[in-house]
Amino acid sequence: MRLNDDAYVLTLPFVLDGRSFPLNLTVITDAANGPTLVDTGLPGQRDAIAGGLAEAGLRLEDLSRIVLTHHDIDHVGSLHDLKRATGARVLAHEVEAPFIDGSAQPRYASPEVLDRRPEMRAVVEGIQPTPVDELLQDGTRLDVAGGVRVIFTPGHTAGHICLYLERSRTLVTGDALTASEGRLQGPNPSATPDMQTAASSVRKLAALDVAAIVCYHGGVVDADANGQLQALAQELAV
Repeated sequence: MRLNDDAYVLTLPFVLDGRSFPLNLTVITDAANGPTLVDTGLPGQRDAIAGGLAEAGLRLEDLSRIVLTHHDIDHVGSLHDLKRATGARVLAHEVEAPFIDGSAQPRYASPEVLDRRPEMRAVVEGIQPTPVDELLQDGTRLDVAGGVRVIFTPGHTAGHICLYLERSRTLVTGDALTASEGRLQGPNPSATPDMQTAASSVRKLAALDVAAIVCYHGGVVDADANGQLQALAQELAV
């Protein structure tokens, strides 16, 4: 789905325990500097991503860079396949990089998680570490699509980031926010180990002027996006 002149949203299927939870990846478009993919879905979704790109008039090999909001398996799952197919540069926050490049154990591969979800073991063991080409920090500005600013938003994970597209006032939130049928919601408490820090991150995001918000889980919020974000920040401050 074309969101605006600078962004497409690629919706990928995700079925868990018989229920559908679509994943909403973002493609930041820039004719001069090449497109940027934000997050990479689950393992085995490279072809689905290629199909979504084709609908946007792009080829897989057109990708110039891949930005990861954090290292959870539904965000890095197809990273290795995409890197191999495209040669795109991989960007992530410096705190998240060790979990992506294999120098630290990601939380989805912890013994506690695999004991609780043994059916995940084969999937997790198939994930291949991928080097991160560029380390991001709070305030890093990418020279694409009129300027894309990195916003450090820890809480869901220690190095979680969001991206703010300055020209189109579009906020790509990863898992810092969720949504349901156009209504903005906070991060998922069951998947967010530090809700207090996550709430502080939402209040940080509320200082931005936004026209549209893309939540990885929940899709696009564009009806009074500013008002919804500010109201949510106040709600989480209680």
